[in-house]
Amino acid sequence: MMIQNRLISSLSIFAVALFFQSEKLTFDAEPKLPTQNDTERIEESLKSYSDEKKSSKPNILFILVDDLGYSDLSYTGSKFYETPNIDRIAQEGTVFTNGYAAAPVCSPSRASIMTGKTPARHDITVHIGSPSGEEWRSRNRFSKLLPADYTHNLPAEYITMPEALREVGYKTFFAGKWHLGDKGSWPEDHGFDINIGGWTSGGPNGGYFDPYNNPNLPNRTPGENLSHRLADETVKFMKENNPAKTGKPFFAFLSFYAVHSPIQTSQDKWKKYRDKATQLGIAEQGYSMGKYLPIRQVQDNPIYAGLVEQMDEAVGEVLIALDDLGLDENTIVVFTSDNGGVAAGDNFSTSNMPLRAGKGYQYEGGIREPYFIKIPGLSKPGEQIDFPVSGMDFYPTLLDLAGGELLPEEHSDGITLLPLMKGEMITERPLFWHFPHYGNQGGEPSSIIRRAEWKLIHYYEDGRKELYNFSEDISETTDLAAEYPERVREMDKELFDYLTEVGAKYPSPDPEYSEEKEKEFLRKMLTEKMPSLEKQRMEMLSNEFDPDNKWWGSMVTRD
Repeated sequence: MMIQNRLISSLSIFAVALFFQSEKLTFDAEPKLPTQNDTERIEESLKSYSDEKKSSKPNILFILVDDLGYSDLSYTGSKFYETPNIDRIAQEGTVFTNGYAAAPVCSPSRASIMTGKTPARHDITVHIGSPSGEEWRSRNRFSKLLPADYTHNLPAEYITMPEALREVGYKTFFAGKWHLGDKGSWPEDHGFDINIGGWTSGGPNGGYFDPYNNPNLPNRTPGENLSHRLADETVKFMKENNPAKTGKPFFAFLSFYAVHSPIQTSQDKWKKYRDKATQLGIAEQGYSMGKYLPIRQVQDNPIYAGLVEQMDEAVGEVLIALDDLGLDENTIVVFTSDNGGVAAGDNFSTSNMPLRAGKGYQYEGGIREPYFIKIPGLSKPGEQIDFPVSGMDFYPTLLDLAGGELLPEEHSDGITLLPLMKGEMITERPLFWHFPHYGNQGGEPSSIIRRAEWKLIHYYEDGRKELYNFSEDISETTDLAAEYPERVREMDKELFDYLTEVGAKYPSPDPEYSEEKEKEFLRKMLTEKMPSLEKQRMEMLSNEFDPDNKWWGSMVTRD
């Protein structure tokens, strides 16, 4: 109490000094004592100063892209896609080269960002809406296993990251894709004061041009681009909640629906990248056969490239607004994705090479992500940190930066990355993934542990294990399990000790499994699906390409 009284007294003296300075008083005459009116003005000055001190907490802008692969940025090596605005975040901030999503698909990764827990612990282990148990048979994949059941709504009892930030004084805002439950489990139910566009659906139901068919995003201008609209809404929020006016920091979570299917872009963007693909040289073959589905091997899809660029332009709009509003020097910017790029299944959109496979897979193409954090005054521009980090780490890191007390019982699987960014050493820890499902894109039911440069994958169909060493083999081409049996045993035990601790669920054998039906499915993928995909790929790259549903005809000019 004594410290508090001293602080109030000091602030009062400061406010009085501000008052006298504003009145330009001189002291060569008898001092002028404040009147009642003056006292009110002093109190107002004190309140203004107090608000200024409150607003010194950093604002937070969190940008999450859907289905963006590690190799989908020019910064991370793409020669085809153009992402200057996202590249700027990496160039001005800290790049975590071993940054991971918590899962190879969206809902579990998003739940882990919000809770700081692994999917095995919070039990949203696959995208919400995916069939499990006997319902899986409806997909006609004829698999050996029935996927595990899972939780279909973000549990209300968790204290989420936005709730924790709101508790320490932040105004919270969400725009874009949510996909963490039905009504009653939307952003506004888990700590966001404002929700624009977040609801049950995992994709843009109306596509990427207004009308959006989204109950939480009113249509505005026919043909308006969805990514630009979400950026506009975010900029509007930042203007209306500028801490210089409100005295309160903000947490803005911009969660793009891009670059999720359906892939759509404008005609001028398609032409730009169609011409670029031709200049770079179009490969004769774009796919190779994976275990279950063909997997894209080249980046030459002009529609996807246009979709990526429109999303990058929207990122640029928000960054420019931060600059124009004078907020750039007190705003943390986070950029990441929720899983790997779609190399198979959905729209077979991109290639993640040199990383293997993509979204839905147990390999690096499915889980390794762009992972950038820009902290004004702390980040060393372009600094790279190799320590393996995950989506669970955002919660404690941002709460730490916001001056809040950490909540280890909540963000139980995440750690604050602030010491790393200060140049300090932290204790090595394992990372775990648990995906007891078949991915729509061809991934297998499996669990993973990464410790240092080693990665072990356990497969549930037959119990086999694969071991990779990233210091030598980032593309996971050489399985070292037979060469290092003791390491396999140690890592496998550590993996299952953790899964047992958190009560993980597992897939079960399908008593109706037919090897003949599965072989027929695989034959069709090789002899029918892959040729069809190659034909579609060449059609998109032809001068005569015109989308069947004319979606680019809805595009309007942004002046």
